[in-house]
Amino acid sequence: MAYNPIKKLAGETLIYGLGTIVPRLLNYLLVPFYTIWVFDKSQYGEITELYAYVALLLVLLTYGMETSFFRYANQYKDNIKKVFNTATGSLILSSLLFVLITVFFKDSLASLIHYSGHSQYIIFIALIVSLDAVSSLPFAYLRFLNKARRFSLIRIINVSINIGLNILLLIVIPKTFPETYKSWLLYRYVPMVGIVFLSNLIASLSTLLMLIPELKQFKFQLDYALLKKLLSYGFPILIIGLAGMINEVSDKILLRYFLPPGSNVQSIIGVYGANYKLAILMMLFIQMFRYAAEPFFFAESEKKDAKITYARIMTVFVAFTWFIFLLVVLFLDVFKYFIGKPFWIGLQIVPIVIMAKLFLGVFYNLSVWYKLTDKTLYGGAVAVIGAIITIVLNIILIPKYGYMGSAWANFACYLTMMIFSFIWGRRIFPVPYNLKKLLTISIFAVGFYFINYITKPLMSSSYHIFFNAGLLLFYSGIVWLLIKKEVKSVENG
Repeated sequence: MAYNPIKKLAGETLIYGLGTIVPRLLNYLLVPFYTIWVFDKSQYGEITELYAYVALLLVLLTYGMETSFFRYANQYKDNIKKVFNTATGSLILSSLLFVLITVFFKDSLASLIHYSGHSQYIIFIALIVSLDAVSSLPFAYLRFLNKARRFSLIRIINVSINIGLNILLLIVIPKTFPETYKSWLLYRYVPMVGIVFLSNLIASLSTLLMLIPELKQFKFQLDYALLKKLLSYGFPILIIGLAGMINEVSDKILLRYFLPPGSNVQSIIGVYGANYKLAILMMLFIQMFRYAAEPFFFAESEKKDAKITYARIMTVFVAFTWFIFLLVVLFLDVFKYFIGKPFWIGLQIVPIVIMAKLFLGVFYNLSVWYKLTDKTLYGGAVAVIGAIITIVLNIILIPKYGYMGSAWANFACYLTMMIFSFIWGRRIFPVPYNLKKLLTISIFAVGFYFINYITKPLMSSSYHIFFNAGLLLFYSGIVWLLIKKEVKSVENG
């Protein structure tokens, strides 16, 4: 049977999906757990805001080393361990330094982000980020060796430990010992919000322990010439990642500073954060795709029909992401039950945010042009443009429109990044994307969304769900006719 690169990517995407979709889906179950049974809007706002800092710090502390590892592991195939040792050693040293600095300045840092009296949050966050940063290279090593099953299993166990501890510490113990649990040492020194981060910390430590077989390959042996190459290649990736994370989480931080005076800041952040999570299906698929696509794009780059393969992947990717968009927005009256009823006031942001994530997914797909041509600085420039748009629009729109302004800033950012990347990529690494087909699919999807919007007031909720099911089936049939050539290419190679 002939080698089929697209089928290979599809298969690896599904396997990595077990390590991406299942853990994140399980982790997502914490959202209804938190918003329905444990925390009020203000407390969930604290969790949302603090995890925004975690996401930003993790990008800084890994500084593009995963992608650098993939790039140079393919070039140093006869001495992969040298690449692994140098990259891992660098991350260990920087993580240790970060923890030491954070512990020393914990009180000042807590005051800086308006959490005075909760310096334990700062310690938890520093340790979580450092452990996850060190774990990132063993995970990358597993991906490089195509050990997707082990990769997935460890990810699933990590999230299972986190969820189990959340349930135990936030529900089981307080319900079992309602009169005495507050006097326990743990609950005297760690507030209920802090329990969330303590659970995460224990799960992160458990993950690092599970990766010991990979870490046994590690010897502290820094090759400074190679390290310079890794850092040079990774720096633009860091800029891209940091800019991307600013686009993703800075709104949860900026809301605190730019909401009108007198606003219940933490409550508003909580509502926005909970509804933002309803874009989870789109983000799950995109993340699953990225894990499989990054090593795949590098591996396929030397083949003569690589660009045709990339174009076909884009068509199928866009068709499927629009399907996910419609699935969520057409059945939002069902998906809303995944968050607590007090949070429903923010449901209007969901179509905006999920479409923004679709644009982000296309941007990731387009990123093949700067990664394969070693022009990561160009990709960094696009991401920085997006970050500037995010920050500026949030500053302008939040005072007037609150979290709706943040949602539209997210939309504008990813749309702009997608357009810039496409235009720039056509000049440097032209891929023959089928623009006519991509636009046709997009027009149908947006059209069906507006049909849903117009017809909603005209019929009861139950009838409208059946009507929307018909719309989704109609979309699926039309899109199948449009992309069956690309799908058959998966079957035939």
